[in-house]
Amino acid sequence: MSVVPAALRLARRNAWRSRGRSALIMVMIGLPVLVITGVLTLTETMSVTPREGLVAEFGLADARLVRIPEGTVIRQQPNGGSWTTGDGDGAAGPELGAAEAAALLGPGTRLVPFSTGVLRLGADRVDALELDLRDPLTRGMRTLSEGRFPAAREVAVTPALGLHPGDLLRPSGAAPLTVVGVVEHPHRPSLREVVGPDLPLAPLDGFWSPGEYGPGWLADTAKPVSWADVPALNRAGLYVSSRAAVPDPSRAPVRDVQHTVGLGTMAVMVVLETVLLAGPAFAVGLRRRRRELAGIAAQGGSAGHLRTIVLADGLILGGTATFVATVLGIGAGVLGAPFAARWGGQVGPPEVPWPQVLGVAALGLTAGIVAALVPAVQAARQDTATVLAGRASPVADRPGRPLAGTALVLAGLGATVVARRQAGPVWVWASAVLVMIGLVALTPWLVHFTGRVATRLRLPLRMSVRDAVRHRSRTVSAVAAVMAVTATVVAMGIGAHSESTDRRNAYTSARPTGMLAIWGGSMSDATWSRIRAETGRRLPGVPLAAGHQVKDAQGRRYALRYTVRWNGTRTRRTVAVGDQDLLRLLQGRHDPQAAAALASGKAVVFDAAAVRNGRLALRASSTSGPARRIEVPAVPAAPADEHQGGALLPRALVEQAGFSTAERQLYAMHRLPADSTLWRDLHKVTPRVTVASEEGYRNMPDPDLWGWLGGALILVVGGTLAVTRLAAADMRPERAAMAAIGAPSGTLRMVVAGQALYVSGLGALVGLAAGTVTGAALSRPMTTHGVGDPATIAIPWPFVIAVVVGPPVLATMAALITRTGPPLVRRLP
Repeated sequence: MSVVPAALRLARRNAWRSRGRSALIMVMIGLPVLVITGVLTLTETMSVTPREGLVAEFGLADARLVRIPEGTVIRQQPNGGSWTTGDGDGAAGPELGAAEAAALLGPGTRLVPFSTGVLRLGADRVDALELDLRDPLTRGMRTLSEGRFPAAREVAVTPALGLHPGDLLRPSGAAPLTVVGVVEHPHRPSLREVVGPDLPLAPLDGFWSPGEYGPGWLADTAKPVSWADVPALNRAGLYVSSRAAVPDPSRAPVRDVQHTVGLGTMAVMVVLETVLLAGPAFAVGLRRRRRELAGIAAQGGSAGHLRTIVLADGLILGGTATFVATVLGIGAGVLGAPFAARWGGQVGPPEVPWPQVLGVAALGLTAGIVAALVPAVQAARQDTATVLAGRASPVADRPGRPLAGTALVLAGLGATVVARRQAGPVWVWASAVLVMIGLVALTPWLVHFTGRVATRLRLPLRMSVRDAVRHRSRTVSAVAAVMAVTATVVAMGIGAHSESTDRRNAYTSARPTGMLAIWGGSMSDATWSRIRAETGRRLPGVPLAAGHQVKDAQGRRYALRYTVRWNGTRTRRTVAVGDQDLLRLLQGRHDPQAAAALASGKAVVFDAAAVRNGRLALRASSTSGPARRIEVPAVPAAPADEHQGGALLPRALVEQAGFSTAERQLYAMHRLPADSTLWRDLHKVTPRVTVASEEGYRNMPDPDLWGWLGGALILVVGGTLAVTRLAAADMRPERAAMAAIGAPSGTLRMVVAGQALYVSGLGALVGLAAGTVTGAALSRPMTTHGVGDPATIAIPWPFVIAVVVGPPVLATMAALITRTGPPLVRRLP
């Protein structure tokens, strides 16, 4: 019989004979494969391409047209995602009607009106779709799960709202609506939405977005609406989504060098971590098979045969684990997508990214074989006579190769210094892999060096550390695995927290938090007077400060701006024009010096860096006139908020520069209640009005940090317990001797728990050092925005402490409750 089939048969029989150890190895190999495969499948399933989302967007229609606000210019590009807007001036043209829109699309066009926005329900706001779902053209946009589609004065709701047919919906400022059905979005199960043919939509406070909100039509056309038709529709004031103009998803993205390096880095890290986790189990399995392998060698088996037999273990167990993990990962990704989407996000048809999944499976199989490589070499070198005589093989006291490991670590640190100045974090991760490989090479020396402290420990811990040092082939792999996991999670945590801190520091606004702003566009003085009167009526007792619009002699609107570096980023500010009342609101107090400067005809600037030699350089720009550059006298002043910038100019200073001013802005320190109808009331006067509230920076916690902590707990605690159980099996003679001389069960438990504490504690400390260096390096490409921009380095101390302290503590506590009864050991005479 050939050696390979025989080796595979022996590996299969040995795996079945030692089912516990085999299951443990398969878990160590298959866990990373399962997690990565599940994430890849989940991400692909939850990713809805533009073509997959067509039915939910406009049913069976050929195109979707959204009317853009007056005074806005839009230009769509063939890439499907590029559009620009600009403010228009002059009188508004006539609003485009259904007949004009149908004429633009050609004869035979049928239009179904719709509008998307929000509905106010007391203090709550929900998405709303004003559409008659009974029309056949809307088929597939929403799926009916209960009741029927709504008619006039009726609505259907999504399950997330918790309503049922027969309930009443009470919009703010409108008559109640009867719920007659429950509908579901094809891709967004968590959507909170109300659908009906006539809804009292609340105008949105904020910027217009063509992909989300606005009135328009679903169009059934005689011919497809292509990109050649889009410019004319844009000029008519329509944003277009068309089946014929959807980007082609079959075009493969261009893979650049960074993408290739990133994939290679991920592959190396996956293989390294899997090998380190599974290596100790193969090492212990080799010691249990010493007599079997020695018998084969005594019957004529060569060193190559022994290596093949041990490598066959890695092939059988790695292949089985990879296959099972791949199947489970695909199933978990497909089945978990609908549940994950209920917490937010969307879900599409089940999809498996086969190239990536098969690549991960290949990595898992490779990792299983590589993990068995060192035990295979040891099997080929064992002394047959010593093993068959039942004597323990002498342990060579080789504390590793510190010079090679040190050289790799220094090379990795040097590469990290260079990589942190490159664009993108992938180069830093590539350098971190070099550091980790160097630390893995240094781990035997670290285990040998730290073993010297065993003489100062109590008996249980002293036995644990000495046993760990004696069996370095098992200990080193486990310590290195904990180190790699800890370093990766700490680095990702520091990088993500630094990026979040940088975003918070980079936040800036021209108005203090809590300020209400009302802006008027191109309108007559009489219309603005009506806006001001309506505002005063709706906000009784609220002090209002006026702001002014800037125009040239031809009546063209101009914006006055300056550029300043804020938190290292070049930021463009638009200045306001007003008086002492507005200055008091912007500063949150009365500042005599700033008020005197404003009264004397100087600009008050809240960005001190923008004032040079007592002057502020401004650029006056217009969408319909030539740009101008002017300089005005200015003084710096302190704003109301630390993140606030901008400037205030007196009217006299603007008029001296050759411009005219007209009041078109109102400001107040006032927070609108959730059910306020101010926007709607002002919009009834004229649609050329905007209402905005400054809410300040909203600090959104990053759930990924604690997700990484959970992953670290699973890998570190699981790997440590696996090694601890293997160490407990290896320590049976010592434990039996301790039990024979009267050691209590608590002492035996402390010996086992000491292994877990030593392995996880040493790995966590080394990983903390490596992860801190990598995280600090990651922070630069993740937080810099240009040449000369300083990096933001922020360490999430609670997260880092939880990562470094939590897994060792949990692993030790779990080891303490491990069953450690005195084993029965056969003693040789």
